[in-house]
Amino acid sequence: MSDSTRELRLVSWNVNGLRAVMKKDPSFVEIFQTLDADVFALQETKMQEGQLKLDLPGYTQTWSYAARKGYSGTAVFSKEEPLQVIREIGSPCADDEGRVCALEFPTYWFVDVYTPNAKDGLARIDERLVWDARYREFLRELAATKPVVTCGDFNVAHQEIDLKNPGPNRGNAGFSDEERESFTQLLDTGFVDTFRARHPDLTGAYSWWSYRFRARANNAGWRIDYFLVSDNIADRVTSASILSEVYGSDHCPVELTIQL
Repeated sequence: MSDSTRELRLVSWNVNGLRAVMKKDPSFVEIFQTLDADVFALQETKMQEGQLKLDLPGYTQTWSYAARKGYSGTAVFSKEEPLQVIREIGSPCADDEGRVCALEFPTYWFVDVYTPNAKDGLARIDERLVWDARYREFLRELAATKPVVTCGDFNVAHQEIDLKNPGPNRGNAGFSDEERESFTQLLDTGFVDTFRARHPDLTGAYSWWSYRFRARANNAGWRIDYFLVSDNIADRVTSASILSEVYGSDHCPVELTIQL
């Protein structure tokens, strides 16, 4: 590790509508300032360019908007200005939905992703698996140049420990055999699920709760928001956390600290 290595605090949050979270108490900006991340990634911003002016002094704002209004969308706010930004991965489906913000920094790639939902009855499973395959290849291509940190809402609970009620949900969107196997293939490409690596047996650790049935109050949730890192920097992770005390969305933020 070089003398220039520093510990970075990285945060990822599916806000499920950024304009809505701005109006809540505490507001997005208050939460953002409290967390004081070096890089803060959002998913499901649900907005178009020019619909919101965010005043975040000291941060470079990188946005990726969906062609469809009020849908999907990602953004990354970073204290360091990126060397370059990639917003499309070359997938034959879902590539115009603002699902990726990939930022190159001097020592690593930071990739924010909002993975397509397979939908009820797995109506979109074929498109989802096409996206997953291309995303794996995209990360592999980046990792050939420098280490990768990827985060976001991957829309899958990988193992039974990652959701409250695995039995009844087997085969449903987010816990189908196909999606779980696809996530395994992503890890096998050369990535580590940082939270599970540090907390291999921790139960009840979730990042998303349905708005129905008092799911959050009962902690009947799913862990579908992740930080993954290239195998060759996994030993530099110093902490991986789920910030379940933060409200404002049906997801809570997840956090990673890493020496890079």
